[in-house]
Amino acid sequence: MYAVIETGGKQYRVQEGDVVFIEKLSVSEGEDFTFDKVLAVSKDGEFLTGDSVNGASVSAKVLGQGKQKKIIVFKYKPKKGYRRKQGHRQPYTKVQIEKINA
Repeated sequence: MYAVIETGGKQYRVQEGDVVFIEKLSVSEGEDFTFDKVLAVSKDGEFLTGDSVNGASVSAKVLGQGKQKKIIVFKYKPKKGYRRKQGHRQPYTKVQIEKINA
């Protein structure tokens, strides 16, 4: 059984027991979180989408918060002496999927 959830503007295919890195949520470490926006559910050979998964939800436990590796953003215009260097570390939330309710 698996589900497709949407959070942070992205879609994730999850199963029970999966550990997923998603966009940062304002939830403390160790707390439970419920994803209400379920786009699709595969259950006993059936594949439910759209209105048929209105009551579906996915329960998860927050394992931690963190930041990804630093990426360098470098802007450059030739022959003009224009250079800008900037770093960025995207924050994330690490969650473990506990139960798919459909």
